[in-house]
Amino acid sequence: MRVSIIIPAAGLGTRMGRSAPEKEGISRKQFMLLNGSPILIHTIRKFVSCPLVTEIVVALRSDDFAWAEDLFKSQGFSKIVRPVEGGETRQQSVGNALATLSDDTDLVGVHDAVRPFVEVEVIEKVIQEANDTGAAIVGIVPVDTVKQVHRNKVRATLPRERLVLTQTPQVFKLELLREAFARARHDLFIGTDESSLVERLEQVEVSVVPGTDRNIKITKPADMELARLYLALESTLHLA
Repeated sequence: MRVSIIIPAAGLGTRMGRSAPEKEGISRKQFMLLNGSPILIHTIRKFVSCPLVTEIVVALRSDDFAWAEDLFKSQGFSKIVRPVEGGETRQQSVGNALATLSDDTDLVGVHDAVRPFVEVEVIEKVIQEANDTGAAIVGIVPVDTVKQVHRNKVRATLPRERLVLTQTPQVFKLELLREAFARARHDLFIGTDESSLVERLEQVEVSVVPGTDRNIKITKPADMELARLYLALESTLHLA
């Protein structure tokens, strides 16, 4: 089974609100340093560690190519980690990366560049589920009560047991995801994640694999404090 993981890392990360790191003008959250390494590298390491993953494809802004290629080489990764040119949006970046995949690829996963704490066990489970069903995502049940509102007025209270907060990776059969992207381009549809594109095809039901609260998406300065805590915890567990 050939599994390719796409990591879109061409975004500007405006919600972070400050530059990161001060390296050749690069100012995106995925390159912020966490314990001496860019967040993106911590994320890539998780997929390199997963036995089911064949290659990792990172969609980058063209200005970041040279720096990123040197960075990837310096890590001595045991798997192929290659850059492709991203686009102005996440969907364009994933689409560009999707076009570079070998036709003998069985499954393609998409993972946020700034989710470095995904567990290898979760990666394996979502890949296996997608292999069985065609499409699978990672999600967690919300612990807070969720309200549907119009402007500032509550219209309904939604049952939590029927809701999930989606995470990544999201994994699909290659041809299914390619068809979903082609349909979205034809319809000028922009989705918030890859699953929303696949759902529009109405060909398969997307399965949900339980994620973890630790699989956070680092988007705000306050998230970095939590990230340092999780990284310290991971280091302690590895030493145990």
